[in-house]
Amino acid sequence: MTDSPDYTPPKVWSWNKENGGRFANINRPVSGTTHEKKLPVGDHPLQLYSLATPNGVKVTVMLEELLALGHSGAEYDAWLIRINEGDQFGSGFVEINPNSKIPALLDRSGLKPIRVFESGAILMYLAEKFGEFLPTESSCRAECLSWLFWQMGSAPYLGGGFGHFYAYAPVKIEYAIDRFAMETKRQLDVLDKCLARNEFLAGDEYTIADMAVWPWYGGLAKGWLYEAADFLQVQDYANLQRWTHTIGERPAVQRGRMVNRAFGEPSSQLHERHNATDFDTKTQDKVTL
Repeated sequence: MTDSPDYTPPKVWSWNKENGGRFANINRPVSGTTHEKKLPVGDHPLQLYSLATPNGVKVTVMLEELLALGHSGAEYDAWLIRINEGDQFGSGFVEINPNSKIPALLDRSGLKPIRVFESGAILMYLAEKFGEFLPTESSCRAECLSWLFWQMGSAPYLGGGFGHFYAYAPVKIEYAIDRFAMETKRQLDVLDKCLARNEFLAGDEYTIADMAVWPWYGGLAKGWLYEAADFLQVQDYANLQRWTHTIGERPAVQRGRMVNRAFGEPSSQLHERHNATDFDTKTQDKVTL
């Protein structure tokens, strides 16, 4: 094994924050708040509190797609949650998402605000609210939801498994990397075979299933995630590459990737989004001039 330390688990586990590596400040074995902090609230019906991780991108893509179709009720304020600084443990955020994970959505369009957390739940909520991107015919709807929940169940292997041990763990453990690389390759093959038959995951229609899967597996196919494209030979998945490119060319997807982005090229970072014109005037390359 490469850099595999000798370790025997104790009878009772105890938390050692020093073993947390670069994520020591964002992970802990208990839930709840660490400090009092109200969340900001803008003028629009929908308030999004997020960060442009793959899970966050799912929702901003969905909102931008809805706006592109003319749904004015999908106007939203997107507030940046800096998870490395513990924003997700503030009292206001925990009130919306007791699991302290981004994204979290507050819908203030009705008499009583509605909170929605978990990215898949937010996609379904918005799809049903606006009647878009979720098929109504039974078999197509079932296919769409199957792929949506496939992504929700599979991404932990890609992010928390492969991505963590390949890119972020303080030591390289051959067994862990091999285990999760194998599973990630299997998932890429599952997608590639589906996309050999269909233009999109649920058939010929672009749906919330595509929006959920693309930021993770499209990001891997593009080489954006973990710098692992060569290691996983992502170019071998020709159908996945075709689908990834098709979705990536959508203007709403390109906008959605920018929202709440706090890394990468300054011109691609729109820390907060409150108006459609923000994409032209408030990216980091402009606000820091």
